Amino acid sequence: MGDAAIAVMEEEGEQEHIFRSRFPPVAVPDGVTVPDFVLAGAEAYADKVALVEAAPGGRSYTYGEVARDVARFARALRSVGIRKGHVVVVALPNLAVYPVVSLGVMAAGAIFSGVNPRSLAAEIRKQVEDSEARLVVANEVAYDKVKDVGVPVIGIGEQGLMAGAISWDELLAAADRTGPPVVPLEPVQQSDLCALPYSSGTTGVSKGVMLSHRNLVSNLCSSMFAVGTELLGQVVTLGLMPFFHIYGITGICCATLRHKGTVVVMDRFDLRTFLGALVAHRVMFAPVVPPVMLAMVKNPIADEFDLSGLALNCITLTHAGDDPEKGHIAKRNSVGFILPNLEVKFVDPDTGRSLAKNTPGELCVRSQCVMQGYYRKKEETERTIDAKGWLHTGDIGYIDDDGDVFIVDRIKELIKYKGFQVAPAELEAILLSHPSVEDAAVFGLPDEEAGEIPVSCVVRRSGAAESEADIMAYVASRVASYKKLRMLYLVDAIPKSVSGKILRRQLRDEFINMIKPAAA
Repeated sequence: MGDAAIAVMEEEGEQEHIFRSRFPPVAVPDGVTVPDFVLAGAEAYADKVALVEAAPGGRSYTYGEVARDVARFARALRSVGIRKGHVVVVALPNLAVYPVVSLGVMAAGAIFSGVNPRSLAAEIRKQVEDSEARLVVANEVAYDKVKDVGVPVIGIGEQGLMAGAISWDELLAAADRTGPPVVPLEPVQQSDLCALPYSSGTTGVSKGVMLSHRNLVSNLCSSMFAVGTELLGQVVTLGLMPFFHIYGITGICCATLRHKGTVVVMDRFDLRTFLGALVAHRVMFAPVVPPVMLAMVKNPIADEFDLSGLALNCITLTHAGDDPEKGHIAKRNSVGFILPNLEVKFVDPDTGRSLAKNTPGELCVRSQCVMQGYYRKKEETERTIDAKGWLHTGDIGYIDDDGDVFIVDRIKELIKYKGFQVAPAELEAILLSHPSVEDAAVFGLPDEEAGEIPVSCVVRRSGAAESEADIMAYVASRVASYKKLRMLYLVDAIPKSVSGKILRRQLRDEFINMIKPAAA
């Protein structure tokens, strides 16, 4: 199976600690695009449901309909002037049609760029302008926000609510009438860009991430290496993670469609609806963010549902998982093992020197999955991907003796207390272990003497009586003295991004502004 930790000699003669998967490499097919890879063999499953909306009366697609409409939309895009390399921004909520739209864009040789339809109009406009998009696809949720961005809009849904939009249904029908183009179009290559997701911007300015067909096909081959043929046509996955997020469209939709399973599509999280969908559709895989897991554990609504009969795996946005057949059980708090075809190393953020096992450093990754760079941001790209192809993630982590990887925190979010580094995630995990804590966030505030001090915002469970001091004492009893919380505030909610990331920078800025008047 190969060693999980391999040290190699680089050209300069300096030893580097480079870690690879314990599992053998997997083949990545050459020359195939994402739509062709994902929909290969769809004709044999033409009548099987590929996508179904969890809401009562929701839309569904069979594999035959998905393959048909992906091809129809690709033709339609070409008929309205979209060519290879053009960007199409998709401002849709999670709908069954979403993968059809994104795969159709890619099949046309264009570049899919998803945006949160519930973003502010100015935020959507910024992405449209930065990506130099030629077209937007939206429904009623976002139409009023995109109708004036300066490019044509394809409207999916109730056309009466989207005056001026190009009708999705009419466009596809027109493509059927016109048939294939008379003049052959430039063929789509595996090296061409196919996706331009934008980073969340939680620690900086949002940037377009350039991904090629090769990047995504490689990612799917690595992440699905353990999915056996016995699961072909059997997998049922919950599509709750936003599809405009690259994990949602690739890790959920494309991965499930590749194995001819069914994606149960949910637009927004409601615990009762979520649990009902798990039971009604007999979901096998439910990729969720930590707040959803917290709700399943702590909310009494969960007691209304019997999940015991389901072969359910609730996984977070990592590739941690139990794999007893391949001789491995993921450890608690680990993000899992290294996937095939990936190389990983951990470097000292100050010196760049690679570090041995069990030594925290910045996590760096090298593989065919690594992005091509940030769109129109050469300097940021060069700071992120070095000359040897290593992508510097900004995460602090380490690998243990068994080859399991652990993430400690983000470099930019580590709290520097009197020269010591304090990881917010570690303190948050302790806070969440307190029975009276519903949710928590930890961040650093400037301090004249210490540099920074650890501060927390906590959402207390209904009926809980513990004071701020009680909760701080609970944490203090479980950490070294320099990690103790210096302040704790009770709040109604913790601000988070749509993908579940705690917006620590926002919290920090709010508290700095709150403290300034008090100190004046």
